[in-house]
Amino acid sequence: MKILIKGGRVIDPATQKSTMADLAIADGKILAMGDVPDDFSPDSTIDAAGCVVMPGLVDLAVRLREPGHEHEGMLASEMAAAVAGGVTSVVCPPDTEPVLDEAGLVEMLRYRAERLHQARVFPLGALTRGLKGEVLTEMLELTEAGCVGFSQAEVPLANTQVMQRALQYASTFGFSVWLRPQELYLGKGVAASGPLATRMGLSGIPVAAETIALHTIFELVRATGARVHLCRLSSAAGVALVRQAKAEGLPVTCDVSINSLHLTDVDIGYFDSRMRLNPPLRQQRDRDALRAGLADGCIDALVSDHTPVGEDEKSLPFAESEPGATGLELLLSLACKWAKDSGIALERALAVVTSQPAGVLGAALGPLAQSSGRLMVGGVADICVFDPEATWTVTPSALRSQGQHTPFGGYELPGQVRATLVGGHLAYLA
Repeated sequence: MKILIKGGRVIDPATQKSTMADLAIADGKILAMGDVPDDFSPDSTIDAAGCVVMPGLVDLAVRLREPGHEHEGMLASEMAAAVAGGVTSVVCPPDTEPVLDEAGLVEMLRYRAERLHQARVFPLGALTRGLKGEVLTEMLELTEAGCVGFSQAEVPLANTQVMQRALQYASTFGFSVWLRPQELYLGKGVAASGPLATRMGLSGIPVAAETIALHTIFELVRATGARVHLCRLSSAAGVALVRQAKAEGLPVTCDVSINSLHLTDVDIGYFDSRMRLNPPLRQQRDRDALRAGLADGCIDALVSDHTPVGEDEKSLPFAESEPGATGLELLLSLACKWAKDSGIALERALAVVTSQPAGVLGAALGPLAQSSGRLMVGGVADICVFDPEATWTVTPSALRSQGQHTPFGGYELPGQVRATLVGGHLAYLA
């Protein structure tokens, strides 16, 4: 199908270039950018006047809830939410039921996702069988089935020897390991340690739960040379340690969630279960450090941390409710809000949800590695068209995700998606 995107402001965050240009798309790729051939006859034309034309978003933290938790999110509903938010590529953790620890399960998930013709799905394989932290999975087989890395999801890996062996094996074959830095025994609370958690009688998770895990990971990275992606930093101390590790030249990358970037523990209010999240919301100094780290490049990517949660699970008392929130449809707007709040150029803000997360995936993207997260002639036509001046109010019941709980309900946010193309296919049109 041939598509012409006409009259938009084309932004390629990878190069920080911004120009008024038309885009011609054919055979799933960008045929021309600017000078459209005279003989190009489009089957469809998208009027992008007043809009930004950018690469589709790449979200590194999306729970799809299928298989195993279909009552909280069906694959179809979450993929619809993705393209409605301009997200064309998602990375999903392996904590489904059953766990993604066998090649057949990974292949089935990818097949089901491909049949929907919406966002691309890149699974993470389980680092250990059943995420039990005891026996390593067959990483080579899982990679051949389509896994882009290996993770324990939200299950801390308590056995340091198992982690060392996992990193040694991953390093040998060039695989990446995705870890959320959280020490097992210190990380069993429900809110960030601090005066607020104490006053509310909530069990706390200290910053040390993150920093102890980071120290362990960095020591093992020094010993093995493995590439590690750190998922969802939450503290100022954690940002400082990552900054030191990167200055040392360790092969580490990291991300932060939209929740930690915009909210603090004060937002818990009167035991608001919408704010029951992993990692927990911390103090303002932590949020400020996370924002600064994302702005200066210490933090590589902004993620939605999309975790659909059912009504029954969120209706429980705060400490008993299931952590998580929907975020796919909010990622672009909250990136724009961060840019406005921090005085950061739009091009820079878009980079942390497009080219930089694509860079984290790197060669694991296969044929898409060169052009994912950016706009280039001959590159894949994964494109988002959005109106940066439009605003919209977050109405949970109107979200396409099956899990409609979000801490941002009622917020007025900037930036509204008008169209999303995945591989040249029009997956969403407002």
